Amino acid sequence: ACNKKKKETWGVCIFIVAIDLDEVTFTFTELLKSISISVCAFFQFLKEVDVNMDTVSTKVDSTVSRLKKKYDVLVALYHKFERTCGLIYLEQPSSEISAELSSVLVLKNYWITFLLAKGKVLQVEDDLVISFQLLLCVLDYFIKLSPPAMLKEPYKSAMTAVTVNGSARTPRRGQNRSTRTAKQLDTDTKIIEILCKEHDCNLDEVKNVYLTSFIPFLNSAGIVASNGLPEVELILKQYDELYLRNKDIDARLFLNHDETLQPDVVACSQLERTPLKNSPEEEISLILPQTPVRAAMNNIQQLIMILNSAPDKPSDTLITYFNNCTVNPHDSILKRVESLDHIFKKKFAEAVGQGWAEIGSQVSSICRYKLGVRLYYRVMESMLKSVRQVLITSFLFSTLLNDNIFHTSLLACAVEVVMATYGRNASQSDAETDLSFPWILNVFDLKAFDFYKVIESFIRAEPSLTWEMIKHLERCEHRIMESLAWQSGSPLFDLIKQSKEREGQTDQPETTSSPSTPFQHNHTAADPSLSPVRSPKKKASGPPPSANSTPDAQSGATPQAQKPQKSTSLSLFYKKVYLLAYRRLHTLFLQLLSEHPDLEPLIWTLFQHTLQNEYELMRDRHLDQIMMCSMYGICKVKNVDLRFKIIVLAYKRLCNTNQETFKRVLIREEQYDSIIVFYNLVFMQKLKTNILQYASNRPPTLSPIPRSPRQFSNSPRRVPAGNNIYISPLSTCKYSDGFQSPTKMTPRSRILVSIGESFGTSEKFQKINQMLCNSDGQLKRSAEVSAAPKPLKRLRFDIEGQDEADGSKHLPQESKFQQKLAEMTSTRTRMQKQKLNDGNDTLTSEEK
Repeated sequence: ACNKKKKETWGVCIFIVAIDLDEVTFTFTELLKSISISVCAFFQFLKEVDVNMDTVSTKVDSTVSRLKKKYDVLVALYHKFERTCGLIYLEQPSSEISAELSSVLVLKNYWITFLLAKGKVLQVEDDLVISFQLLLCVLDYFIKLSPPAMLKEPYKSAMTAVTVNGSARTPRRGQNRSTRTAKQLDTDTKIIEILCKEHDCNLDEVKNVYLTSFIPFLNSAGIVASNGLPEVELILKQYDELYLRNKDIDARLFLNHDETLQPDVVACSQLERTPLKNSPEEEISLILPQTPVRAAMNNIQQLIMILNSAPDKPSDTLITYFNNCTVNPHDSILKRVESLDHIFKKKFAEAVGQGWAEIGSQVSSICRYKLGVRLYYRVMESMLKSVRQVLITSFLFSTLLNDNIFHTSLLACAVEVVMATYGRNASQSDAETDLSFPWILNVFDLKAFDFYKVIESFIRAEPSLTWEMIKHLERCEHRIMESLAWQSGSPLFDLIKQSKEREGQTDQPETTSSPSTPFQHNHTAADPSLSPVRSPKKKASGPPPSANSTPDAQSGATPQAQKPQKSTSLSLFYKKVYLLAYRRLHTLFLQLLSEHPDLEPLIWTLFQHTLQNEYELMRDRHLDQIMMCSMYGICKVKNVDLRFKIIVLAYKRLCNTNQETFKRVLIREEQYDSIIVFYNLVFMQKLKTNILQYASNRPPTLSPIPRSPRQFSNSPRRVPAGNNIYISPLSTCKYSDGFQSPTKMTPRSRILVSIGESFGTSEKFQKINQMLCNSDGQLKRSAEVSAAPKPLKRLRFDIEGQDEADGSKHLPQESKFQQKLAEMTSTRTRMQKQKLNDGNDTLTSEEK
């Protein structure tokens, strides 16, 4: 065991040094074989080696991340491939089948042909969806070359019908293979239709992949023999060349179930969660399979179903809005969509591969950009309906609809939703790929701060977004607030500068951005985009801005204004940044300093002071870098022993963190070093005087803790005033007609109501309504004596004041105890009735 550990340690060290020195003379699989370790164990051991945070460079981190993503995709694809082949081919075909077509050889031929096609055609090899579409093309091609006697149903019947109508297996000499196979696909689509239906794939997209990528690959590779089957020796030789050139994973070993490629137990259990199909009656309540490939296909199909009937052009309602503008934006919107279409197609092809350009923007099929445009128009219409009562003047309405950045940001957000839906990786996490956010910002030449302005409004305007997509957009928003908005060239710094000028060079960049002000979701979609065109105190005068001007740059367009107008977008941004910053600080603090609760307000005060007054420290840096430095600085001055090594070790355990955050920090122009060097050379030098004040008898005034908006959390939330009523988000969902509907909710309760499903009897709603009505008086009294935000509006399902479902009423003179006792008795009687009469009501569940 000791020798094995030494061997593994040497192997990891050799890997690290070879990557850092660009002297890799071996493949990753060769290394794994030589030290007898699996991929998963190697990655885990690498983490242990890097316990001091200074062993593994960001270059090695990047290489390991790429290998992980590729491995995750290969594991998911091979599992799906093996299972699918088991559904297609007979294990013991009839004796007349030749040896060259045995199931083992067929499996090997399929898989290696797919690996070769994937490596030669697809540049983004960690894209699970596109890789799986290519795999379906390979399956379709080989099935058509297989004797029907080898096939199971329904493939056998489909191939028999093809053979009767004209054999797909006997090519005519002298005919171009690409032309022949293209015609064959047009006439013999039954197999590909079955495969797409079985795996919830879009048929048009798979056909595009087949014609534009797979067939050209076959023609150029020169691996197909006269009988149409690829020659095993040729594909093995070409794949071997590809594998040795990439120096990564030899995916042929999946065929042998090689121990170096076996996933860990958790991964295996995740892959094997696909349930068996039930009877048609049970299909209604069936929870969808959650294998990586199935989950990705389901998400895509759901998005397509939602947008299938959506128009590719502005609706009549949108056109009416456009006509009411002082400057009609219709033509400029269409030109912008068309122009960005060409740009998107070009950039997509560069990222994925030239052969896949048509997938990125194919007019004849449902594609990524086309779906994004449909979602863009859909969300725009919903947004305008919500703001038309606020923007009462045609000037403001026209300003919003003629703003180039607003439209580009909104379209980018829509396309990002589509790209993220297609790009969910094999591990079902938010790990980055080449097409991941912020790729779309670079494609559309869009600043992150401008993109940020539409995210919240986009989520609120589109009710059909899945929970995963909402979380994805929120994560995009967080990344912008953490670092992307603070990059050099961001309009954020110009806004802060203007705010400083407006405040007469005071220390506060925005008076309304104080953390003591609770953040409320009461602004409209127009507020960030129109800011500071519309001043809260004074209406702007002067000529209307041009269609291509940016709102935040239009403050100089008012000749009567003597100073820049207040920016609503800056105020909202700072409130959100404070909230995010404090949440992350609080999480890290609980891990490290829970025994020193008095230090948290001090650390937060220094943290908030830096963001507010020394915001230049954030330029080209990360929010968490300032957070860790603030924590270390306060502990240092308060003589609390907390080393940076311990801080970054705990930081690594936080969600959505990256080692590059503490390993590669900007020191000065184009010079980077660790966070410790940044603290000593930059942070401490800038804030030394302020930090030392915390050790004096007159420490700085503590900053108030940011107050969160009232919103639904992941866990059930109790309705105010003490009644046993809880509101919970959906936990497990299915889709029907393209929209999500709940099949199971938490917590389990006596009266469980799921909005969106069949309401069942009205008694449960009357009961809930009565319980809420009882608490109305308490809520009103509470509101009168407190300045806290108003509680959520109570749910009303019937006419206010109606009696309870069981006909009982509470008399005014009854005590609270008597009322509570009556309620409990009524509820128990109600439960017994429900159990007897509503046994089939799937929306009602009882506590055990």
